[in-house]
Amino acid sequence: MASERAAESRKGEGPLAAPQELLSAHPGPELQNIIVSDLVPLRLRGNYIGVILSIYGIGTTLGPFIGGSIVSHTTWRWIFYINLPIGGASLVILSIFLQVNYKDHMTFSQKIRRIDFLGNFVLVASTVAVLYALANAGASYSWASWQILVPIVLGLFGFFIFLYAQGGRIATAEPVMPLRLFKHRTSIIISINTFINSALTFWGVFFLAVKLYGPQYSGVALLPMSLVAIPGSALAAVSISRWGRYKPVHIAGFAVFMVGLGLFTLQGPDTTVAQWASYQCVCALGAGVLLNSQLPAFQSAVSERDQAAASAAWGFIRSFGWVWGVAIPASIFNNRVSQLLVEISDPAAAQMMANGSAYGAASAAMVEQFPLEIQAEIRSVYSQALQRLFQISIAFAGVGFMLSLFEDEIVLRETLETEFGLRHENDRYHRAQGGSDEKKEPLDSNK
Repeated sequence: MASERAAESRKGEGPLAAPQELLSAHPGPELQNIIVSDLVPLRLRGNYIGVILSIYGIGTTLGPFIGGSIVSHTTWRWIFYINLPIGGASLVILSIFLQVNYKDHMTFSQKIRRIDFLGNFVLVASTVAVLYALANAGASYSWASWQILVPIVLGLFGFFIFLYAQGGRIATAEPVMPLRLFKHRTSIIISINTFINSALTFWGVFFLAVKLYGPQYSGVALLPMSLVAIPGSALAAVSISRWGRYKPVHIAGFAVFMVGLGLFTLQGPDTTVAQWASYQCVCALGAGVLLNSQLPAFQSAVSERDQAAASAAWGFIRSFGWVWGVAIPASIFNNRVSQLLVEISDPAAAQMMANGSAYGAASAAMVEQFPLEIQAEIRSVYSQALQRLFQISIAFAGVGFMLSLFEDEIVLRETLETEFGLRHENDRYHRAQGGSDEKKEPLDSNK
């Protein structure tokens, strides 16, 4: 499981991670973004991403029902089993329809030498160390224990080594994450804002421990999130393609996101369905607008030859934000619960939520085993802890809003210069040029 998490560069914890999954676009966004970047000019990529997200929205809408039913009626292993036939069908479809050009003039050894083995090894090792620490912090071990501090320190130190390996004297000719990607101010701002936006996802506890919904109904309760976030993301992507401007989209996205987080601070045990659904819609709209609109801005600051590396780097930053988006809020949440345990009169209930266990114990089954009076106290404590968490989240979203004001408006390219692209498109282009071997102008995909 640890190896699988390292490969995915992400982390989730059962039904509590569901909102994070809803805003993740899909399990493997980086490769999809690389393919779109290789086939479509920067200015027009939003249109294609919008179509992809619209299709994905259907799966996202059905996902909570299917996932909740699996958790309630069968083993968690089916969450993985169900992906086997889907993945197999996808491989067949890709092999038939995704016919792209590639460099076939290099030998196998030349291709191997292009791989940044040192950079990849250090990056994976550092990520695994941090993932291990964050997965166990506050649950298996305390944050101050050596079991957590040692892997975090080693992981963060490894990231510094990785940066040196990408731009120092030991850097390879083709580093996995070249530092030139971050030379522009806009690239740095987008990187920070992507991390912030990815980290601010923490909604499942409210439905499980405050509203006392089961796993399946909690999935249903997240429908407003998926029904608004995905269309909002598609709308933002299409808007960028239409007007070629991303800065106003980012400013508006963070502004709406802050309003949504502010509304979440008003939630409590007595919040009605209409209220929490409308609050979700506001927050989901802001989060959805920011979901994929930051990638075109990040790509605009780098050359065409670095588009694949830029997509992968941006995707890694977003995935790393998801990791911290569970661990850090959970720590803040557990700490706030510990401060509020004096409000729970039942020692057994307080003990179940003490020592950093409140986040992991959050469920309707845990709360409902106590008398109604104690249930009310537990729900109140969970609600107050969530309010504090969302208040802190507003501050981080505010940082993203302020940084967006300093983005540069870089013109989005309308032509595509690529060594690869769809095979039949390039064949058609060369036939139109009379099959000459002379150097051709870059193919304009607008045509």
